[in-house]
Amino acid sequence: MKKKIGLSIGLLAGLFPTLAFADAATNEQLQMAVDSVWVMLAAVLVIFMQAGFALLEAGSTRMKNAGHVAGKTILTFGLAAVAFWAIGFGFAFGNGNSFFGTTGFFVDGSAKQAAAAFSSLSFSDAPISIKFLFQLAFAGVSLAIAWGGFAERGKLAVYFVFGVLFTVVIYPIVAHWVWGGGWLAQLGMQDFAGSTVVHLQGATAALVATLLLKPRLGKFNKDGKPNLIPGHNQVYTVLGVIILWIGWFGFNPGSTLAAVNDGFFGYIALTTNMAAAAGGVAALLVSWAYFGKADIPSMLNGVLAALVAITASCAFVDVWASIVIGAVAGIVTFYTAQWFEKMGLDDPIYAFSVHGIAGIWGTLSTGFFATPELAKSVGVGQAGLFYGGGLHQLGVQALGVFGAFLFVLVLSFIILGIMKLTMGLRVTEEEEIIGLDLSEHGNYGYPEQLKKPEIGGHTATVSS
Repeated sequence: MKKKIGLSIGLLAGLFPTLAFADAATNEQLQMAVDSVWVMLAAVLVIFMQAGFALLEAGSTRMKNAGHVAGKTILTFGLAAVAFWAIGFGFAFGNGNSFFGTTGFFVDGSAKQAAAAFSSLSFSDAPISIKFLFQLAFAGVSLAIAWGGFAERGKLAVYFVFGVLFTVVIYPIVAHWVWGGGWLAQLGMQDFAGSTVVHLQGATAALVATLLLKPRLGKFNKDGKPNLIPGHNQVYTVLGVIILWIGWFGFNPGSTLAAVNDGFFGYIALTTNMAAAAGGVAALLVSWAYFGKADIPSMLNGVLAALVAITASCAFVDVWASIVIGAVAGIVTFYTAQWFEKMGLDDPIYAFSVHGIAGIWGTLSTGFFATPELAKSVGVGQAGLFYGGGLHQLGVQALGVFGAFLFVLVLSFIILGIMKLTMGLRVTEEEEIIGLDLSEHGNYGYPEQLKKPEIGGHTATVSS
């Protein structure tokens, strides 16, 4: 460890020569500087995942809704930032009880507030301001996943109300259970970077929205047979997945909240990458066998599903196990997406299959594959079933999945159900037909391809 700290100090001195003359600087101060830079970089990578979601969702939907789908990404992250700063971060990581935090609201970034209110984050020496930005990025990702269930038919006003409530009263509560010293943390639940906390929560809210909003116009025939509504730009979806893949190197390795820690974040990056690769290849192969053609969207969903699955287990499993976890996630996500659609569920970006089903599998996978050495070094839970740990850890993981899913399901139904009765969730049929770009914002994202309806009588044809 001393050699690694010395190497880090040497690198910093080379990059910033003035540090070589800072005689007063201690090893601890320089270690804090290295850790802070790493966590800040990881936060930026996770925040940049919003660009990936914008491209992925816009490319997966129709041209007449592209501007709306991409633009709401900025809106909702802004809303989440303010709500999480004021209340959500305190509920999630503040000192409190086994269910929610009761301190640390309205984050001021001071060391005094950090020491008094956020003992759950004290294992990292990065400033509380950087820790807040990192955790905010996670909350923003979970909310972005939730919006998948609203795509192409949800009112813009819904994003304001549900976005704030999700960030204040849904996401942070489960985060506290697992990461803030809550009851699941006390049981030893292993969810290193959020297969359940981030992905299953967002996916469950998306599922509720999909059920309450009902399918898009034209998605199903009278006999219930689904129609294909392809996205308008497959290149956008590919670019979106590449950005998300890169962003995951902040998501999972950054959750160490430290760089000077025997380089463990590098190992987490390795397991993350191998899972993603396996998931993409496996999903493409099963789509080829199923459709008779190699389906690119299925491959992309396989990559994302594998990344979601390895998010919980990246710090607890061997590299070979990460490949198995990723491949299984890609295959299971493909078949569940087909099944949900046949059952009448219109999930435009397959949010529940990719983030929900894969999140469940990933969380459970540590109960099978967690090694004794890694579980001990990370200091969370016990070894998995395949390493002599018995059923204990698998039981804890299953309890965590069930508790989080039920909590988000019920609360989302209550909030969205009340909103549906009072303000409505869905745009009118006419607004859906002309597209949300025009009906909600007054202009198309592609104004040269899609013209506004003319005032004098004839309405220009728009892509459906």
